[in-house]
Amino acid sequence: MRFQRTVVLLGLGLLWFWLGPLVLLTALATLAHPRARRFWRPTRRVLGGWALALVVVTGVVLVLPDGVLPVPTGSGALVTPGYTGRPFTAQPITLEDGAEPAPGPLGLSPDVDSAWYGLEQCDGLTFDDQDRIVGLCGTRAGPQLRVIDPDSMRPRATKDLSERDGCAPASFHLDDSGRVVVPTSGNRVLVVATADGADEPDLTTEETHDLTGVVPDDDCLVATLSDADGRTWFVSRAGRAGFVDPLGGPPQGLDLGEEVARPLSAGADGGVYVATVAAVHRLDVRGGTPVLSWSTTYERGSDTKPGQLSQGSGSTPTVLPDGLVAFTDNANPRMHVVVLDTADGSRVCQAEVFEDDASAAEGSLVAVGRGVVVANTHGYTGPLRTLLGRVPAGGLARIDVVGRECVPAWTSEVVSPSSTPALSLKTGLVYAATKRKSWLGVDAWYLTALDVRTGRTAFSVRTGRGVLHDDHRSAVTLGPDGAAYVATLAGLVRVRDEQR
Repeated sequence: MRFQRTVVLLGLGLLWFWLGPLVLLTALATLAHPRARRFWRPTRRVLGGWALALVVVTGVVLVLPDGVLPVPTGSGALVTPGYTGRPFTAQPITLEDGAEPAPGPLGLSPDVDSAWYGLEQCDGLTFDDQDRIVGLCGTRAGPQLRVIDPDSMRPRATKDLSERDGCAPASFHLDDSGRVVVPTSGNRVLVVATADGADEPDLTTEETHDLTGVVPDDDCLVATLSDADGRTWFVSRAGRAGFVDPLGGPPQGLDLGEEVARPLSAGADGGVYVATVAAVHRLDVRGGTPVLSWSTTYERGSDTKPGQLSQGSGSTPTVLPDGLVAFTDNANPRMHVVVLDTADGSRVCQAEVFEDDASAAEGSLVAVGRGVVVANTHGYTGPLRTLLGRVPAGGLARIDVVGRECVPAWTSEVVSPSSTPALSLKTGLVYAATKRKSWLGVDAWYLTALDVRTGRTAFSVRTGRGVLHDDHRSAVTLGPDGAAYVATLAGLVRVRDEQR
């Protein structure tokens, strides 16, 4: 009996790996029959063996350093394609502002690698001046800053941060000196170097800015950003905004009086833009203090859109050339891409995107010259929403500003449930973390590249299977090495063209 049961278990395991979770669901359904229950009833020795194996595996995972093992994969290996489409011939995009073209994979026999960090997601990835990854990671003990080697994807330096006091997820940035500027609890802003004197990975706090004079204890910081003159701006959840005095004086602030849950944006002309739950505001500096230059309200629509983590709020403002700033509102039945004049906040144009009662944008817009690409996150309420092969509404769209009109350029049905895409100026591709619907219940995740000019899918490469590969409101990040990185619920995934 034990031999027969072992053979059947091995067979079910292989079928699950090849065909997906419906195999296990079918097997569980057979337990309704008494004979099946008698067949599967384990002895005490078998239960003890299973418990011991679980303890050993758990111990190995906890002892091994982060990034040594790949992110565990799920089922459905034979029923989900590993690669579709074909390699793309780069079509670089030249912008008038002379931005440095960013590289990205072209789909040339792409390699997919991953690093497992347990149940920890390192979001908001960026690269320091030594081309090392810097990420803010959520751990069981609280948030951590990490410097990660882009080749091995293993952390090289780690710094524990104090708890975030239940505030909205904070964004961090690198200042002009390549240092991390990150808000933390107690309404403090830390400035942290990412390397020591020998350029080895290290995280040392060089400055601490106490903002309790302008942000009270019952409020908390949401985001920081450096403007064109190097000032460190901040904004709190309750709408208190301002900057750290670069000359060492006390922080300067003002009260917008409206809740904020989005990162800040800054323009080359010195303007800083904040999206509250009611309006988009422009802040400037006059006489050494922050001032509110203008405010433009937008349609809020429903406060209960599924897939909108920050209920009732428009998206982060995205600065475009020629004195324009774009964002999405929260209108029903369809949200709009709205474009404002940065000089006075007047509305230049707006355009509806996606379908009735199926539009939301939790991530930021992706700037493409005088246009933007927006990903539809409507319906994504968390990892459970994409289990067993399900997907939300999805879709990507590009809107261009032509004269004084917002013109839809293309719409794609690709489903990027919750992440923010990334554009490569060097390849002419926009990269999105996507998922396909599966009637077999398989959860397969992909990096999909679309021609930013036409919206056609160039190629799609499978990054993993199972819930641990859910990117969960992260952003695709393009590295200087030409690879695309995606932060998942359990670690980091890298896609790059075959290394020759």
